[in-house]
Amino acid sequence: VQLQASGGGLVQPGGSLRLSCAASKSIFNTDAMGWYRQAPGKQRELVAMITSSGSTNYADSVKGRATLSRDTAKNTVYLQMNSLKPEDTAVYYCNFPLTYYSGSYYPWGSWGQGTQVTVSS
Repeated sequence: VQLQASGGGLVQPGGSLRLSCAASKSIFNTDAMGWYRQAPGKQRELVAMITSSGSTNYADSVKGRATLSRDTAKNTVYLQMNSLKPEDTAVYYCNFPLTYYSGSYYPWGSWGQGTQVTVSS
């Protein structure tokens, strides 16, 4: 499956963005999908994930500020980010399918090309 992430940009602190991850085929009834981000000089980290059943999990750093949703007709998952902070600045990637192993999900699937989010005044 091919993934295309979009929706990033420059936003002021406190602002909002909606990131999109469009898949080349239907993915919602098969496996989990995740959003990750990588800031300069840091490791890639999980931001949020959604399982095939629609259950969601969020990193503590974005909990309460991020919301996942999906459009089955468009094979697209959205990540709505509100109250953005400078520390949210990173390249955001989507990954599918996530692999469930020993109680955790791992991004061993395909990566989208990433979309840059910059939070700055």
